[in-house]
Amino acid sequence: MRTSWSLAFALVGAGLLAAHAVSGQPDTSAERAAGSRTGRHVLRVVIDGAISPASAEFIQDAIERADEEDADAVVILLDTPGGLVESTREIVQSMMASPVPVVVYVAPSGARAGSAGVFLTLAAHVAAMAPGTNIGAATPVSMGGGGLPGGPAPADSAIDQAGGDALERKILNDTVAFIRTIAERRGRNADWAELAVTEGASITETAALEQNVVDLVATSLPSLLEEIDGREVELFDRRAALRTAGADVRTFEKGLRFKILDTIANPNIAFILMMIGIYGIFFELMNPGAILPGVVGGISLLLAFFALQALPVNYAGVLLILFSLILFIAEVKVLSHGLLTVGGVVAFVLGATMLFDSPGSLLRVSWSVIIPAALLTAGFFAVVMGLAYRIWKTKPTTGREGLIGERAVVRRRVDPEGQVMVRGELWRARADEALDPGESVEVVGVDGLTLEVRRS
Repeated sequence: MRTSWSLAFALVGAGLLAAHAVSGQPDTSAERAAGSRTGRHVLRVVIDGAISPASAEFIQDAIERADEEDADAVVILLDTPGGLVESTREIVQSMMASPVPVVVYVAPSGARAGSAGVFLTLAAHVAAMAPGTNIGAATPVSMGGGGLPGGPAPADSAIDQAGGDALERKILNDTVAFIRTIAERRGRNADWAELAVTEGASITETAALEQNVVDLVATSLPSLLEEIDGREVELFDRRAALRTAGADVRTFEKGLRFKILDTIANPNIAFILMMIGIYGIFFELMNPGAILPGVVGGISLLLAFFALQALPVNYAGVLLILFSLILFIAEVKVLSHGLLTVGGVVAFVLGATMLFDSPGSLLRVSWSVIIPAALLTAGFFAVVMGLAYRIWKTKPTTGREGLIGERAVVRRRVDPEGQVMVRGELWRARADEALDPGESVEVVGVDGLTLEVRRS
C-alpha cells in the first residue's frame, strides 16, 4: 500500500514537472531545428483577453526570454477589450525599455485593440492590424486608477466637460498625457490618440493606417514578418534593423502558474471560490472532524486569495459580504421577523457588486452569479440553520433532562418516597403529597437517582 502511494506521488510530481517544462518552453524541437537553419526567430505571444497583472508579468517574461535567446523580435497577437490601468502602464514601460523590438499585431480578423489595447498598440515599435479589426475607445471609466481604461465614452466626455468633477478631470488629463507621450515617442498620430481617450474614438484598420495610428495592415503573421523585414526601429539605447523575413516563429507559452491565474482571475470564478471557501470552513467548524469541507474550503479560499491579488479588490465589498453572513447567523438566534435576513441579502448583494473596484463590466461579478449566490446563502441560513437551531432548542429525550415532563405511574405508595414506573423502568420517587399506587404523576425534577414528582 505504501509503495503504491509513493508511486502515485512520484507520477503526479513527474507530471507537474513535465507540464511546467512544456509550458516554459517557447519552441518545439522542429522549431529549434528550423531556427538553426535560418538563424532567425521571433517569439509569438498571444494576449486574447482583459489586460491584468498576469498579462503584464507574462509579457515581461516574454521580453526577457527574447533578450536571453537573442530573438529578432517579440510579436504580440492582441485581441483585448481593455484592462487595468496599472497593468497597462507596466506593459508600456516594459515595451519602451525593451532591448528587443516589440511588434503588436491586432489579429485575427474580428479582433480589437480596445481601451488598454490602444496604449499597447501605440507603444509597440511596429504596430500592425489584420483586415476586419478595429482600435479605439480608450476613455478611462475608473476612479483612482484601479479600474479599467475601457468601454465606450459618453458623448460629452471631453476633457473640458463642465459637469465633470475634479477627480474625473485629473484622471482624464493624466490619461491624455500618457497616451500622447506614447504616440509622440513612436511618431504616431497623437491627436487621434487623444480623441480615443477624450471622446472614445474608434476606427477600423483601414482608417488607422490612413491616419498614421498603425504602420501597416497585414493579412497574416508570415506576411507581416516579410513586410517589416529591414525596417529600422528605435530601441531605448540604439537603433536596430528588423531581420524577420523567413524567421522561425516560436510561441511563448504561459507557464503553469499563469495558466492557473488566468483561469481563476475571473471575478465570477474568484467570487464563487471565495463563497465555497467560506461555506467549507463554516461547515468544518460546525462539524469538527468532517475533514472534507475544511479541505475543500481551505483550498478554495487560497485559490480565491491567489485570484484576488490579480484583481482590483474593494475591501468595503469584502466587509459587506462578511457582515451579511453575520446577519444571516443572527437571524437564527434573534426573533427579527425576517428583518435580519433582508438586511443580510441587501448587504450581500451590495458587497458582491462592490467587491471589485471597477465600474466597467470586464472585472465585475455577473448578476447571474450574484443573485443565485445571495438566494442560496439566505436560503441556507434561513432553512438549514433554522432547523439546526430548532433541534437545539428541542426538549432532550435522553438522560436526566429527558425525564423532566415525562408521565409516570405510581407502583409503590409515595409518602413522601416510593416508586414510580417511567418508560418501563422503576425509579425511586419523592413527592410533597401522598400518592397511591396506580395514580398518574408528572416528573418535575431529578435529584441524583430520585425523581421529584407531582400529581398530574
